[in-house]
Amino acid sequence: MEGRKYKRLSIALGVAASAIIVGAVGCWAVATRTPASPFDGAGEPVVTPALVQHGAYVARAADCVACHSLPNGPAFAGGLKMPTPLGAIYATNITPDPKTGIGAYTLAEFDRALRHGVARDGHRLYPAMPYPSYARMTDGDVRALYVYFKQGVKPVAQANHQSDIPWPLNMRWPLAIWNVLFGGPGEPRPDLAGDPLWSRGAYLVQGPGHCGACHTPRGLAMNEKGLDERSRSYLAGAEIDGWYAPSLRGDHNLGLARWSEDDIAGFLKNGRNGHGVVFGSMTDVVNNSTQFLTEQDAQAIARYLKSLPGDAGRDGAPWRYEVVAFDGPAGDTPGARTYQAKCAFCHGLDGKGQAPWMSPLAGTASSMSRNPASTINITLNGSGRVVAGGVPDAYHMPAFRAQLSDREMAEVISFVRTSWGNQGGEVSAKAVATARAETRPASSVPALLPTQ
Repeated sequence: MEGRKYKRLSIALGVAASAIIVGAVGCWAVATRTPASPFDGAGEPVVTPALVQHGAYVARAADCVACHSLPNGPAFAGGLKMPTPLGAIYATNITPDPKTGIGAYTLAEFDRALRHGVARDGHRLYPAMPYPSYARMTDGDVRALYVYFKQGVKPVAQANHQSDIPWPLNMRWPLAIWNVLFGGPGEPRPDLAGDPLWSRGAYLVQGPGHCGACHTPRGLAMNEKGLDERSRSYLAGAEIDGWYAPSLRGDHNLGLARWSEDDIAGFLKNGRNGHGVVFGSMTDVVNNSTQFLTEQDAQAIARYLKSLPGDAGRDGAPWRYEVVAFDGPAGDTPGARTYQAKCAFCHGLDGKGQAPWMSPLAGTASSMSRNPASTINITLNGSGRVVAGGVPDAYHMPAFRAQLSDREMAEVISFVRTSWGNQGGEVSAKAVATARAETRPASSVPALLPTQ
């Protein structure tokens, strides 16, 4: 009897050991595998002015300059600090400098970095580089982008900054497993309805525009919970860098249900419309990327976004405007009095603002969302300047961190988020204090980055 038990135990241990070995070998094979590229073995592309121009447009649509440049620094030379839950990482130099940039990259190596997150020397890139989205980019756009960076961008010799992520969390090989689980699935599906404008919009949003990187909630592995319209989490809103990026779906309160296609396209081109004015990190997106889209591409994005349904269970009862009587009890609170003294001149006693220059506060996603990050941040730190068509805006939200205490700010923010039918709810002075310590005032100088 004991002999049979021992034999069974030995067999079980042998099977387990074999499984561990096979799993380890499999993980190692995945971690060290060089992804295939359709450009493997291809020579250098034939450079034409039209191809360089096409690549410059793709770079604008992908907003490469915003992450890979520093204000007042050379374009695409890297150095931008990006906080992560594990520690800060720094954007790399992607100018054609042969030593510190990508000057030595072949087209296939460039493609692997862009669409698979694998650098020329084989190390894995952190998914702060949105390669799960760029995986959907077409071969033609990748080729044009490569030619632009090799021929249309000035080389800059600027060394790359190592990440602040400590060992062993900074080991790159586990990212290969992450890529298998969460990497991009390839080009978008064609629109079953046969609408070319929808298909183009889907491509721009899911691919080069990488809108999901900010507007899609993330899972425990920091993966986007959806990469296209097949997931109801896709573009459903998420907090990033101290801001709440709202839903881009058809949600009435938190999304774009009340926006027309022209409203969306105008916002992308001008940074403002009758519903609001851009703020937070989206200001840089408008300044450096979306305003340079063609009118047709802006309309294509709008067409695609308007096709995404909302979720009533997540969104709640549709917002309805409610009048606030400042001569009654609602107006006789500390928050209401601060609002009248500090905010009403621009945003109005009715909370409707002065469109398109001064944003409404009544019914906006930031006032309706249970996540108060954007409301707190913009009240503390103000907003950056929008530059549309080369002209900086005349009006922008000032910072109130030096004028209001944490308590006073919490009171006025709570008033805004519970007035005019807003359902965002109150915020605490502690939440304001935390944001005050973790954020900084927006610059009054536009973060407008050149492509040269």
